[in-house]
Amino acid sequence: MKDQAMNNTDKVRVLLPHWIEHNQGHRVEFSRWAEMMAADTPEIAALLRSAAEALDSAEHLLQEALRNAGGPLAAPGHGHHHH
Repeated sequence: MKDQAMNNTDKVRVLLPHWIEHNQGHRVEFSRWAEMMAADTPEIAALLRSAAEALDSAEHLLQEALRNAGGPLAAPGHGHHHH
């Protein structure tokens, strides 16, 4: 049986969880570096904190987009398996 092509909504339901996870990793790194820079260069630390906050806002928007799209959808061939 031939696989049906995924529509754009299904594609974004696969992509959004990855984007959210990737965004979270950057947010954590920005915050970590802000703390390390705070004593030596507070102005850079403040900018890094602001960047982390912007990513936090972006994450909320990505989560809302995922909810509106119908929630996460496993990528073809990457479904869950049971042990």
